[in-house]
Amino acid sequence: MDKAVKLSEGTREPQYNSCLRTREEQGLTSLGLMTNQVWEDDPRRLAFVLARYKFVSKMLSGKASVGELGCGDAFGTRIVMQTTGKVVAYDFDRVFVEDIRQRQSKRWPIEGRYHDILEGPLPNLHDGIFSLDVIEHIPRHLEHLYLDHLRDSLTDDGVLIIGSPSLESQAYASPPSKEGHVNCKSGEDLSSLLKGYFHNVFLFSMNDEVVHTGFAPMAHYLFVVCCQKK
Repeated sequence: MDKAVKLSEGTREPQYNSCLRTREEQGLTSLGLMTNQVWEDDPRRLAFVLARYKFVSKMLSGKASVGELGCGDAFGTRIVMQTTGKVVAYDFDRVFVEDIRQRQSKRWPIEGRYHDILEGPLPNLHDGIFSLDVIEHIPRHLEHLYLDHLRDSLTDDGVLIIGSPSLESQAYASPPSKEGHVNCKSGEDLSSLLKGYFHNVFLFSMNDEVVHTGFAPMAHYLFVVCCQKK
């Protein structure tokens, strides 16, 4: 019988010893409250979520000050941090904000803050703001507060990105995914709504992890990239 391999002996291919050094220096990374649940219940969904952050990171590349509104556990936020300056993650649930603070990384420090966007603009002006999977949770009669306050949190040349499941996708969504979705929109309706707040609104479709400019009614997820606020 082969003897058990001691981890202290290192990996068989030496280039992978960096994995052990990272573990020894900072431990293993926790997924976070929300991402942990996704990983347990529907692992492939994590690929879709991270692809959304990848899209945002490309659209906001080079921005000096970025705000994420509705960050949840902010597991994907460091993807945006790779291409931007400072990122502040805001959420209206103190449970998630505290989870962010407890999982701080020295290399990727995320500033998590409590904020309810329906009560007022963000405490800082940002030249880029993104808000994923939030608008569908806001009752339609309050969506104007959400958008007014996000627009007022942008600098004059700032860019806002909104991401949301499409109305058409809800027929195929799982019960947990649907829960709390009170304001899903079609691509046309979402684009039309944002044109009331910005001079330029660009609509993108998303299916699984692929973002494209295809037929919005067939999209599972929608992005609108908005600039030149009114």
